[in-house]
Amino acid sequence: MYTPSHFKEERPELLHQLVREHPLGMLITLGDQGLEANPIPFLLDVDASGQAVLRAHVARANPVWREARGDVDTLVVFQGPQAYISPNWYATKAENGKAVPTWNYITVQARGRLVVRDDVVWLRELVTRLTQRHEEATQAQPWALSDAPPDYIDAMLRAIVGIEIPLTSLQGKWKLSQNHPAVNREGVSKGLRALGGDRASAMAAAVEQAAPR
Repeated sequence: MYTPSHFKEERPELLHQLVREHPLGMLITLGDQGLEANPIPFLLDVDASGQAVLRAHVARANPVWREARGDVDTLVVFQGPQAYISPNWYATKAENGKAVPTWNYITVQARGRLVVRDDVVWLRELVTRLTQRHEEATQAQPWALSDAPPDYIDAMLRAIVGIEIPLTSLQGKWKLSQNHPAVNREGVSKGLRALGGDRASAMAAAVEQAAPR
């Protein structure tokens, strides 16, 4: 990923936070038919040594778990806030007219070898954790696996396969107008907030929090 120094983010805590807040990653694998891309929600686990592992499951009918090559890294791309940036928001545009549109975004790319976990005990634990995390974050009365008939859950678990990716690389790119003077960054923030909406507001907050490099 092309990452100029002023957009590079290397702090593990911020990279991990982005993955946890935006867990739907694009899993990109290489197989005999070429590249495949599958959107999959992941869990990120980090042990005491700092080793990070992505864990997820796919449908057994999805050939990715059989066809993905295990001798090369897979790539998982996580996308955070993103927004179009108008040159009209730059104060310096009025001074010399030298301004063009761009796009701001936050993204994390994770790499590692894909490992298949066709193990019902492993899968049950993973699905339980995934369910708890997202149900408890969004529901007043969280749904649990125990709410469904046991034989139904058993059948559903047989229909999926687990995957995990011990990460060898985690790269972040925070493109948040850090290469502009403060007056332009302020203009970008105000312009985004004037648009309204969750997406623009999230990017405005990110621009405000980003320190110039």
